Amino acid sequence: MNNSYFINIVRFVLLVLVQVLVFNRLNFFGFINPMVYILYLYWYPIKENRAALIGLSFLLGLLVDLFSDTMALHGAATVTIAYFRPTMMRFVFGVNIEFQSFRLSNTTRAQQITFLALLIIVHHAVFFALEIFSFANIVLMLKKIVAIGAASLVLCLLFSSLFSVKKE
Repeated sequence: MNNSYFINIVRFVLLVLVQVLVFNRLNFFGFINPMVYILYLYWYPIKENRAALIGLSFLLGLLVDLFSDTMALHGAATVTIAYFRPTMMRFVFGVNIEFQSFRLSNTTRAQQITFLALLIIVHHAVFFALEIFSFANIVLMLKKIVAIGAASLVLCLLFSSLFSVKKE
């Protein structure tokens, strides 16, 4: 088995376990539950098969849904960001992603944070739009997107810096 496949499998399993065993049980200020499993879609290799990414993102969301009792909301949100990931990457990184030598680790920290923030915002917008499903509660939806998105971004950045390979 290729080393990158093994690393992706380990990341997948660990992020699901951390999400359902730790972060689903946290309630900062009574409603903030960070969603760190989005890091899997951030760390997924750039040049891998897009259909595999969408399938794995559905499986990732479905597993989190099974343990969270959220009726496929995570699945819908992860499939959405997996589908729009190449567009977001072109928006953040420009035409650089078309080159064979492109690596996420070779980009600036600002670009990495912007890409992660875009993934989180789109994920949370889809998730909470489906969860609340009412324009009468648009303020509540925006409050959740901003608060939980900020907490998710901070924790994802901490995990990302903790588990990244340092450049010498």
